[in-house]
Amino acid sequence: MDEIAPEYDVVVLGTGLTECVLSGVLSVKGKKVLHIDRNDHYGGESASLNIEALYKKYNNFQPGEEPWKKYGRVNDWNVDLVPKLLMANGELTNILVSTDVTRYLEFRQIAGSFVQQGAGTRATVAKVPSSASEALSSPLMGLFEKRRAKKFLEWAGSFDESNPSSHQGLNINQCTMKDVYDKFGLEATTRDFIGHSMALYQSDEYINNPGQAKETIERIRLYANSMARYGKSPYIYPLYGLGELPQGFARLSAIYGGTYMLNTSVDEIITNSDGRVSGIKATMQERGSEDATMKFETKTKMILGDPSYFPGKTRITGYLLKAICILNHPLDKTNDSDSCQLIIPQSQVGRKHDIYIAMVSAAHNVCPRGYYIAIVSTIAESSANHHLELQPGLDRLGKIEEKFMGPPIPLYEPTGDGTKDGIFISKSYDATSHFETTTDDVRDIYRRAMGEELKVEGLREGVEVAE
Repeated sequence: MDEIAPEYDVVVLGTGLTECVLSGVLSVKGKKVLHIDRNDHYGGESASLNIEALYKKYNNFQPGEEPWKKYGRVNDWNVDLVPKLLMANGELTNILVSTDVTRYLEFRQIAGSFVQQGAGTRATVAKVPSSASEALSSPLMGLFEKRRAKKFLEWAGSFDESNPSSHQGLNINQCTMKDVYDKFGLEATTRDFIGHSMALYQSDEYINNPGQAKETIERIRLYANSMARYGKSPYIYPLYGLGELPQGFARLSAIYGGTYMLNTSVDEIITNSDGRVSGIKATMQERGSEDATMKFETKTKMILGDPSYFPGKTRITGYLLKAICILNHPLDKTNDSDSCQLIIPQSQVGRKHDIYIAMVSAAHNVCPRGYYIAIVSTIAESSANHHLELQPGLDRLGKIEEKFMGPPIPLYEPTGDGTKDGIFISKSYDATSHFETTTDDVRDIYRRAMGEELKVEGLREGVEVAE
């Protein structure tokens, strides 16, 4: 254990990805960081577990049984607790490259990005078209609609905010995305896969928001550019699971002088007469010993942390439904892909929120050969029948060898912005199968805490991916 200093610029609580990215970035920028977690492992809710730990977390066995043994060596499994993939040109990848965390990680491309149209046995599953040429061959659209989609994607690809002649006569800073769709005469099903599988919105609220057309076009261009970087899909994934990401940023912080303490509980957050944080009191427990503890106190003017450390400063915004499934086959209608993202837009199954499926396999060193790990997730829309809410996604998986599904998971967000008390709290991980919303939160916290934008260098060579 590193020696505890009497004062730190920042104390970070929890080692989830959001917190580890922030501690790594702040350390690189010269801040003195103390990073604490009550658990004995890195990752928090974004950790990766072996198969035995997964069974025990979800209590999927009877006393005296050891069902995980039928799946081979337990450490051949690295099962993510959140269903997330990285956009090849996305914000998290930008941060990974600019901070050189990529030197600690290896990546492999996700083989396909798919969308479902329709429901039940008549549903169509097809690759998400990301270019005008792909639109012409997509089974998601009829002949005339393909031509309209081609024109739309060509326009989005050539759109230049500074050049009004490329705006098709639209007031792009004020119009809605409905105005844009109407301009090109796109059908409802086409709007669905564009908005949910390319722009990656979680609901249809974006369509009628004035001024959101420009952001939507930027999202579509990000998807298309990410797709163009590696070819098969716009997504990449770290070998050995997502738990490698927070550990990579933790190594980065340590190299720049950050101090890490696991098995450490926060006993008290100390504030001054103005209600602003001035320090913490904490207790570290020696690993493997219940008796050997060390209490300490240190000063700080700023705390960053996940919602579990601040129950009185957060509110619940919804509930996440999630099923982690083990399969012995790839998803049907995905060209036998060894990995994929599949989005079921909410309108296709009569819902208000999309259903996401993220699948990885032995190709990513997360399970033995012959197995696949698929996570189905969505936002709860009722207080009961949670299995039924996930059912359209579970039906898409085919035969399931094992399913791990706990109770609905509360989603938290801070009730304040942290500028008055110096406590900056992250949001819970949502149902999306990508990290774009997580990096939005990283940037927002950094902006509020540091009073400036988080600036990272743009991608040049990108992330090297394994074949």
